[in-house]
Amino acid sequence: MNLPFDPTTLDKDTFVAAIGGVYEHSPWIAAAAFDKGLTGAEVSALCDTLRSVVEAAGREPQLSLLCAHPDLAGRLAKAGGLTAESTTEQASAGLDQCTDAEFAEFTALNDRYKSRFGFPFILAVRGRTRQEILENFRARVDNDPDTEFREALDQVHQIARLRLEAMAV
Repeated sequence: MNLPFDPTTLDKDTFVAAIGGVYEHSPWIAAAAFDKGLTGAEVSALCDTLRSVVEAAGREPQLSLLCAHPDLAGRLAKAGGLTAESTTEQASAGLDQCTDAEFAEFTALNDRYKSRFGFPFILAVRGRTRQEILENFRARVDNDPDTEFREALDQVHQIARLRLEAMAV
């Protein structure tokens, strides 16, 4: 699957403007990937390059990346303050249609999760139902911190891949 443009033909600023949003509020990842070297328009190759930047960045930049993500079905979403990508993804899972009880559970889980781990719960929600998301949330909130940090990073990479694939369609 290829992007509709060849990233190797872009200057750095144009590349970062085009790709910088695939990792939530973290254009530094696209900038570092550009500096590392790009190999073409293939989505999987670009995903690998972006992932390698994040994995090599170290714990503090990774934590900042995780903290850049919004709460699922959170107050920011209700107020219309999400990025366009996050809004579309959360709406595709029906998170914009939570009942009062579901919203209350999401709020309680978000608060508990952030208190425990120091970053928001992250899940690639595209293709999932609200119930599946709540079940995943309930299951992960009691993970140990190292396991959950790794899972959150893996979910961020999945979100980035889905966003790049959406660009390729």
